[in-house]
Amino acid sequence: MLSVELHSHSSLSYDGRDPVEMLLEQAAAVGLDALAVTDHDEYDASARAAELAPDYGLVGIPGMEVTSAAGHVLALGIEEPVPAGRPFGETLEAIRDAGGIAVVPHPFQESRSGVAANVTRETLASADAIEVYNSRLLTGRANRQAETFARDHGLPMTAGSDAHIAEMVGQAVTRVDADERTLESILDAVRAGRTSVEGQRTPWRISFRQAAGGAKRRVKNRLREFF
Repeated sequence: MLSVELHSHSSLSYDGRDPVEMLLEQAAAVGLDALAVTDHDEYDASARAAELAPDYGLVGIPGMEVTSAAGHVLALGIEEPVPAGRPFGETLEAIRDAGGIAVVPHPFQESRSGVAANVTRETLASADAIEVYNSRLLTGRANRQAETFARDHGLPMTAGSDAHIAEMVGQAVTRVDADERTLESILDAVRAGRTSVEGQRTPWRISFRQAAGGAKRRVKNRLREFF
């Protein structure tokens, strides 16, 4: 069984803080086997992290968090960036065409661009997997909804720290029953549902700091674009 972080953000993400080297250092320090950097609609940092991962004793999973017209979708194992703004179904197909798998993060958290409010349950069930434990939770209700949905529809389940600062990498992990310690084996195991989830809530003070830092960086980026 491998311990895998499938949801993290670097400084290239509009709401991330730290470079990929710090995320990799943290992943290695907490004993993970693999790391996916999933920046919002950005691919370059994740590709770099995947390239550097072996230097840290890790399997690198290239990916991104794609903003579809319905909300966020994790693209894991892709070989090229996936465009934002497409309908949900087209986004899933684009991810698969790019060699990846489509995992829906925090689907029932509408305030965080969860897709469930904008697609039918049948459409949501067309994803490759559902993130059923996101460590940035309030009451845990949305996570329970996601797990119930995944179980009812026989969908593979994943977890993610949704880390926006390096020290939160590994807060929630997906345990993957992979045949080998390789990217391909990890993706195959997730597709097949050979996963279990474990994790703990991101501390309130960290969640607040991540949210405040992300808002500040968004304002700075927009002002930079304006001027």
